[in-house]
Amino acid sequence: MPTAQAEKALRFRKLHEGPGAFLIANAWDAGSARILAGLGFPALATSSGACAGTLGRRDGAVTRDEALAHARAIVMATDLPVSADLEKCFADAPEAAAETIRLAGDAGLVGGSIEDASGNKDHPIFDFELAVERVAAAAEQARKHAFGFTLTARTENYLRGNPNLDDTIRRLQAFEKAGADVLMAPGLPDLAAVRSVCAALKKPVNFMAGIKGKSFAVRELEAAGVRRVSLATSLYRAAMSGLVDAARELQGQGSFGYLERALTTPELNGYMQS
Repeated sequence: MPTAQAEKALRFRKLHEGPGAFLIANAWDAGSARILAGLGFPALATSSGACAGTLGRRDGAVTRDEALAHARAIVMATDLPVSADLEKCFADAPEAAAETIRLAGDAGLVGGSIEDASGNKDHPIFDFELAVERVAAAAEQARKHAFGFTLTARTENYLRGNPNLDDTIRRLQAFEKAGADVLMAPGLPDLAAVRSVCAALKKPVNFMAGIKGKSFAVRELEAAGVRRVSLATSLYRAAMSGLVDAARELQGQGSFGYLERALTTPELNGYMQS
């Protein structure tokens, strides 16, 4: 095991120990990873939606090999710890999901997530027992990585048509007991729900910012008990918004006003390696 990976894993775990919440920035390629590192973020994550977008696809349409290759490029771009959005670990069966965690460690990642979204539109959330078995298998594999892989277990209830806070907490508590290191419930509707989730768990909670009307200030999340704030596709969407706005200005007005707002080439190059 390379020492660098062990050092990154230790740094990543310590970030979750406080004293407050920290921001983990979701990069979408090596260049964005270097920019975010240059801006001072302490850790990076991938985003399944942003990864799919770089390939011209929608979220959920990326293979495991593609996702791991994408993550590896981000890992290699900086010396920051990187945790990957691994969706449902690209498998239904617990043992197959665990294999994804093994491969994630081999790719240089020091963390990754497993979620209970099934990908089946008729049954979008795995049944409780299977969801817990999958987390337990992933956690067992995570512990086999000598460097200390940080496993995040997330329930997709609020994103998949089951906005039930009691069931969300029940699942997160079971995932915690099954061995997950960090817990996550994307789409929580308000700070009261965030506080309830954090109060019900002993291990760190990650809050996913990036949904309009459901993304709260870091200081508010910290006060509610959140220890980590991830950004999902929001930075990628912000960058693509700039692209669309500039292209529309060109097409609609024939002007180059966007150049006045853009980084210069030397400024951009300052974040890159030669």
